[in-house]
Amino acid sequence: MGNKDISDVHGLSNFLSRLNARFYQFAESNKSFYICDLNYIASNYGLSKWHNEKAYALYKLPCDLMAFPDIAFNVANIIKSIYGKNKKAIAVDLDNTLWGGIVSEDGVENLKVGPEIAEGEIFLDFQKYLKKLKSLGILLNIVSKNDEAVALDGIEKTDGVLKKEDFVTINANWEPKSDNIIKLSNKLNLGADSFAFIDDNPMERDIVRQNVDGIGVANVTLPEEYIKELDRSGFFEVTNVTSEDENKTKQYREKIERENFKESFVDYKEYLKSLEMKAEIKAFEEKYYNRISQLSNKSNQFNLTTKRYTVEDIKRISNDKDYITLYGKLVDKFGDNGIVSLAIGKINGSELNLELFLMSCRVLKREMEFAMCDSLIEECKKRNISKINAEYIKTSKNDMVKNLLAEFGFSKLSEDDKGNSKWELDELSSYTYKCSIIDNG
Repeated sequence: MGNKDISDVHGLSNFLSRLNARFYQFAESNKSFYICDLNYIASNYGLSKWHNEKAYALYKLPCDLMAFPDIAFNVANIIKSIYGKNKKAIAVDLDNTLWGGIVSEDGVENLKVGPEIAEGEIFLDFQKYLKKLKSLGILLNIVSKNDEAVALDGIEKTDGVLKKEDFVTINANWEPKSDNIIKLSNKLNLGADSFAFIDDNPMERDIVRQNVDGIGVANVTLPEEYIKELDRSGFFEVTNVTSEDENKTKQYREKIERENFKESFVDYKEYLKSLEMKAEIKAFEEKYYNRISQLSNKSNQFNLTTKRYTVEDIKRISNDKDYITLYGKLVDKFGDNGIVSLAIGKINGSELNLELFLMSCRVLKREMEFAMCDSLIEECKKRNISKINAEYIKTSKNDMVKNLLAEFGFSKLSEDDKGNSKWELDELSSYTYKCSIIDNG
C-alpha cells in the first residue's frame, strides 16, 4: 500500500506497529518482561539488508545471517543489566571531551561548548547525554590532567549543562589517570570494573585499559561520534529504573561529606553517634519491589550468597507466608541513604534458612548490618523460630563478609575447599543484640 501502509488499518506496517505497541504496554505493567528492540536493530542495520529472501527460503532465518551478532549483543546487554553487571560510574576527561579546546591554554572564554557554533553544539549535546545518564543513577566523575581551579572555571563559566553539583568527585591533578580511577573506586566503595572511562586521547585510554582491571573504555574518536559510541557500548543498558536512581549522585556526595566529617573525630564511636542515624527496617513493600530487585542484582561485595532476584521473584516471596523478608533504610543528619540492606529467609518448621543478606557498601562500618540482624532475630522470635541456618558462598568480590556470620554470633559447621561455609545460630532466646548506635525504633 506504499506510504498508506503505515496509517491504514489494513496495512501490514500498521498492524506491526499496533502489535508492538501492545508489547510495550505489557512490558510497562510486567516488570520482568523484557523487550529486545528488533525494530530499532533492523532500522540501524538497514531494512533493505535485514530480510534475506534466499536465507529465509532455505533455512527460515528471520533476518540476514550477518545481523545475528547485533541481536545477540543486545540480548546479552539485557541479561547483563538484569543481573547487575552494568557499569555504575563514569570517569570522564575535560579537554576535547566535555568541551572543545584546552582550558589551560585557550582560556575559558575560548572553549567550544554551546549552541553558537556547530562544534560547540556537539559538545553541548554530549554533556546533555551524560546528564541523562546521571538521572538513571550513573555516577559522573571528572578525571583530568589539569589544575583543579582551572578545571572548575571551565565547568562553571562555560555554557555547558554539566556543573560542579552534577559530579560526585572532581579529580583534576597531574597524577596518572589510572591511579586516580583506582583511588576513586576505593573512595566510593565501587569496584574499578564498575567504571567506564571516556577520554579523547587514545594514549590515555590505552594506559587506563592496561592498568585498571575490568574497566570499560569507550573508544571515542570524533566528537560527533561520542554519543553513538558510548550509547552502543552496552555499558548502561536499562531494564529497571527506580526513584532512588535520580538521587544517586546526591547520596554519594553525602557519603564523601561523611568521610570528610569523620576525619575530625579521634573516637570512631563518637563519630557514629554524631551522625544521628535512624533506621527503618520492615518487611518488603510493593512500592519498593523494583529497588529491592535492583539492589539484589547490583550488590556484590557485602553479600553472603550473591543470589539474584527479579521483580517477579520479590513479589512471589513477599506474598509467601513461609518467608521472612526485611529491607533496611538508613537516614542520618547528612541525608537519606535510601534502601541499603536486604534479608530473605525461608521458614522450615522452627528453623529459618537465610537465603540472602546484603548491604550496600555506601553504609559500611556504620552498624547497619547489626541493626538488620537484630531485627531479623526479633522477627524470628515472633514466629517461634528457634534456629537460623546460613551459608557464605565465596565469590571473587565478597571476601569482606567471610566472617560476618561469626560477628553475628553464628557457629561455623563446615567449610569446603572453595571457601564456602555453613553456619547456624540456635537458642535465639539468649541472643545478645549487637546494634548500639542506630535508632531502630
